[in-house]
Amino acid sequence: MDAELTALAAAGATTLVQQMATDGWAQARRRVVAFLARRRGTADEEVIEGELEASRAEVTAAQEAGEAGEVEDVTAAWRVRLRRLLRDDPEAAAELRSLLDELEPERGGVTVREVHNTISGGELHGTVIQAGVISGFRDDGSRSR
Repeated sequence: MDAELTALAAAGATTLVQQMATDGWAQARRRVVAFLARRRGTADEEVIEGELEASRAEVTAAQEAGEAGEVEDVTAAWRVRLRRLLRDDPEAAAELRSLLDELEPERGGVTVREVHNTISGGELHGTVIQAGVISGFRDDGSRSR
């Protein structure tokens, strides 16, 4: 399988799992179910929807527990599934790209980034901010105006 399809499968899995944690999940789920049902050649959309909802339950439980590794596992599982789908049906690539283009705007223009914090060498007694980008913040702890 070429690198482009592998990258597309990875992007698809990442976007899918990110969508699971958004308010727009119901709409995204319908689109993904329809795509997978067409490409699998099955009309059993309920099975696919059940698989997606099971993954979503894992993602939300992992996020609530702060288990980033579990979220990564769900993403990896969907990456493998999408990579196999693209390997078996290369024509699905165009449809997957189109689906990703549709799902991306639902993030509200927000760029989703992975942020990892590591605290070592003792305890932290203070504010911890976890974000991809922070603007208007000064070192003295006050907000700039």
